[in-house]
Amino acid sequence: MLNELFSRFDRIVARHGLEKIKTIGDCYMAAGGIPHAISEHLTRTADAALRMLDEAAQVWAPDGSKLAIRIGIHAGPVCAGVIGETKFIFDVWGDTVNMASRMESHGAAGCIQVTETVRAALHNKYDFAGPKTVDVKGKGPSQTWYLCNRKWIA
Repeated sequence: MLNELFSRFDRIVARHGLEKIKTIGDCYMAAGGIPHAISEHLTRTADAALRMLDEAAQVWAPDGSKLAIRIGIHAGPVCAGVIGETKFIFDVWGDTVNMASRMESHGAAGCIQVTETVRAALHNKYDFAGPKTVDVKGKGPSQTWYLCNRKWIA
C-alpha cells in the first residue's frame, strides 16, 4: 500500500519540479526550490500537496479503510546537502524543516496545514480556512491555516 501511495507521490513531485527528500516509515518528505532554485516553488508545492490529498483518497489501507493523510507546509531557508561517509543521501534540515514537520504532526487528517508565512505568500492564489492557534514545540502559540484549494481566476 505504501509503495502504491509513494509511487503516486513520486510522480506528483516530478510533475511539479519538486525534490523528494526521503521517506521515513509512512512519512513522505519533499521540498521545492532545492537543490536548485525554481520559479514559484511554493505554488508548485501547494499544488502538489492538493494533488497528494486527491491521490491518497484513491488508495485503500490494508484493512479496507480509506486513507486520510496529513500534510504540513512551511517556507523559509534550509540547510541541504550530503553528509557522512556511508549511505550517502541528500537531506535538508533546520528550523524551516522542523516547522513544516510540526504543521504535519499538529494537523488534521485529510488536511494541509500551513504557517502564516505560507498563507501570506499564497493568499492571492489559494483559499484558506482559519486561522487556528497551535502550540508549536520550541515556538509557542503559532497561527496556522488550512490550505483548501486553488482560486480559479477568470
